[in-house]
Amino acid sequence: MTTTGGRVHRIYSVVVFIVLASLDNVAVGLVPPLYGSIADSYDVPLGLIGTVTATSFLISAVASVAWAYYGDRGNRKPLLMIGTLLWAAGMAGSALAGTYLLFFVSMVAGAVGLGAVSSVGFSVVSDLIKPKRRGLVMSLWGLSQGIGTFLGTLLGGVLGAADWRRPFLVLSAVGLVATVAYFFTYDIRRGQSDPELAEAIAEGHEYDYRISMKSLPAIGHRRTNVWLILQGLPAQIAFGSLVWLPVLFRERAIDQGYPTETAIVVGSVFATLFQLGGALSILGGLLGDKLQRRTLRGRALVASVGILAAVPLYLVLFFLPFKIDVPPDAGSGQIVGSALASVFTEPSVGLTLLIAIVALALTSANSPNWYALIADVNPPEYRGTVYSLGNLTNGVGRAAGNGLIPLAFAGLASTYASPLNYSVGLAAFQLFFIPTGVMYWLASRSSARDITGLHSLLEKRAEETASSPITDPRDNEMKR
Repeated sequence: MTTTGGRVHRIYSVVVFIVLASLDNVAVGLVPPLYGSIADSYDVPLGLIGTVTATSFLISAVASVAWAYYGDRGNRKPLLMIGTLLWAAGMAGSALAGTYLLFFVSMVAGAVGLGAVSSVGFSVVSDLIKPKRRGLVMSLWGLSQGIGTFLGTLLGGVLGAADWRRPFLVLSAVGLVATVAYFFTYDIRRGQSDPELAEAIAEGHEYDYRISMKSLPAIGHRRTNVWLILQGLPAQIAFGSLVWLPVLFRERAIDQGYPTETAIVVGSVFATLFQLGGALSILGGLLGDKLQRRTLRGRALVASVGILAAVPLYLVLFFLPFKIDVPPDAGSGQIVGSALASVFTEPSVGLTLLIAIVALALTSANSPNWYALIADVNPPEYRGTVYSLGNLTNGVGRAAGNGLIPLAFAGLASTYASPLNYSVGLAAFQLFFIPTGVMYWLASRSSARDITGLHSLLEKRAEETASSPITDPRDNEMKR
């Protein structure tokens, strides 16, 4: 059942991989709402629980490189299933851990498994989707991960309110279900979505090229890869700063005289509303698909223009006058309702929301086109590894941003009173998008050459593949 499949089986497989790609972000988003409860449970400082999250980020990013490399060399389905079972076991171990040390070890073990879900999963999905639809499907892939972070935060806050261990156990059970779902997915054959290889693979031949250590310099020789990997460093510094939006709007509410409790709810509501623009990444993926059919620079240009055009909008967003109309002594439900109503009753709020959504929509064009470009310029056996290298760079940028921006706010506080110090700090960090946009423009200059070179390479390999004996892919010997 899993070796071959028709259209329904393929659609099922795409849906499974996209939906389950969000699970690693559910696991990531699960812990922050529970920091206080977990710290109290183990009687340790709050910072030690934050250390667990930071370490897990790093371990997952590093592990994904190893998972991807071995995924690009062999059968990917077992690796995905093993990785999923590992992070499910890590979640269960975290829930049952009686000491902080055991909790730390369990979370790290789960992070190692999470590295397989994103990197190996990306390699599989790239072989399921034809080039002309990569932008659209990859936008759904990226969007599912954003939804996963939101669901993780929600799951942690709701299920963990009375018992912080409960959401970990629930997620562990979901991991077991995910493993079963993986088992019934279509056995995607490496390279089957590439037009040059499609005919030979459909006839039963196997594309048996695999990555090796000797292949790694070739990744850097594709200049587009260099820019796709490096752009994540400044981009994630800028993206990481946006997690402070709730604090900015909380401080604005306090500055207008609202009590802290009310201001916290207001900040969370508006920060959540402003993140809605991220859902428009689908438009960026569709536009990248359309423009790529006209010019091989298309995807990179969409990402470059989108990111650079968003910078001035962010600068306006953080300094725009913002008047909030919320009852100061109301309950949380009424505060949320009043904050939402302010979008329509207060022109400054409505304008701010519109600018935020447009800015986030523009920067979100980055994600699907980044995924698609990796598949466009690399042979099938390189894609998971290149993705994981980019993901590692993203992790370094995210860690750097998270560490630097609190220091920036504190330093600016000596010159600018709150909330102006937050506005100035956030605006400054958006300037990191400029080198990101420039790198995508540089990628657009090299992408046509790299895509054309890949096309010629795959045509040559297609001829070699078509002349090879038809064998069961599971018994096929790999070319080194």
